[in-house]
Amino acid sequence: MKNIFHPQIVQELIDRINELTPETTPRWGIMRVDQMMAHCCVAYEMAYTDKHPKPNPFMRFLLKAFVKNGVVNDKPYPKNSRTAPAFIIAERRDFETEKARLIGFLEKTRDLGIPYFGGKESLSFGPLTAEEWNALFYKHLDHHLTQFGV
Repeated sequence: MKNIFHPQIVQELIDRINELTPETTPRWGIMRVDQMMAHCCVAYEMAYTDKHPKPNPFMRFLLKAFVKNGVVNDKPYPKNSRTAPAFIIAERRDFETEKARLIGFLEKTRDLGIPYFGGKESLSFGPLTAEEWNALFYKHLDHHLTQFGV
């Protein structure tokens, strides 16, 4: 898996995002491109902000036991997989705003680097290694950029 903390990989992702237009349509699924970018920003919001509540202890146990491995391993997500409620973006968003937010989160992640993420706590999964954060971020974004053909 590519390393989201490496400047060259971040630039590749930014270049792919810059290929998107407001008219880009998905190869599968029902999200529009603006909703997809907002959806991808949720993972970064959870890492950097208090916008999303921490799941209760029972829900965290279930997430760690049954979901974590699928999120932090290197196996690609299947098409049309289910998503957590916090990641559902029902309303349309401004394309340029979401694009700028997503690129900003990528740049922030690159700039903070591996040391910041080693042992950093995930709202859903507890402490993760930098490698697990990399998988969480890279795999999700790559999945959705591929969904939109870039």
